Amino acid sequence: MLENSKTSALILGLCIFIGLASLGYLLGNAAIKFKEYERTVTVKGLSERECAADIVIWPIQFTEASNKLEELYGSIEHSTEKIKTFLEKNGVSKEEITFTAPSITDKSAQQYGGQENAEFRYTAIQIVTVYSKSIGSVRNIMGSLSELGKQGIVFTGGTYESQTEYLFTSLNDVKPEMIEEATTKAREVAEKFASDSKSTLGKIKTASQGQFSIDARDKNNPHIKNVRVVSTVTYYLSD
Repeated sequence: MLENSKTSALILGLCIFIGLASLGYLLGNAAIKFKEYERTVTVKGLSERECAADIVIWPIQFTEASNKLEELYGSIEHSTEKIKTFLEKNGVSKEEITFTAPSITDKSAQQYGGQENAEFRYTAIQIVTVYSKSIGSVRNIMGSLSELGKQGIVFTGGTYESQTEYLFTSLNDVKPEMIEEATTKAREVAEKFASDSKSTLGKIKTASQGQFSIDARDKNNPHIKNVRVVSTVTYYLSD
């Protein structure tokens, strides 16, 4: 009876050993396959295109000077009206024209010296702004602004407030196609890598879309925008 119990225990132990060995083999084999499955390649795809800006913001800045404050405000209003009339005559609508309150400087009230010999006590800066979608027309008007200069209006520039801005607001119209193009180019790079490494390209593991950037094509053509996006995609590889 005791001998039968020993035999049964031996058989049971042998079965457990064989089972554990088999499980270890299966788990080891699965781990190797999983490790192979985790082989990946990360690539980037670029989509880039030129787009025309669709909004122009044109600040027209001018200055006036006088020793009498009342006369100064009168000159500002007169010059502002001249500019508005000129713009409307050349096709800019009233709704596209705005102007800010003038910035007045009283030189006699300034704390630092060097102003006692100034010809005029008061100086003013006024900005008339054109906000328009008719970029071609506005750019043509810019070239003829000298007509107002001949009428005695002193235009100033070179400051941040006087810089013309060109905006591209139609990104959503081109975004789907550009994302598709960037992803396609990324896959082309991945396929080339897989081919060179004698591997097979698998499914996408992760993908991320970079931020869109909108910049002027060059400093001489700020109304032409360079729109750019880079997509990063990670693919599985297998032998």
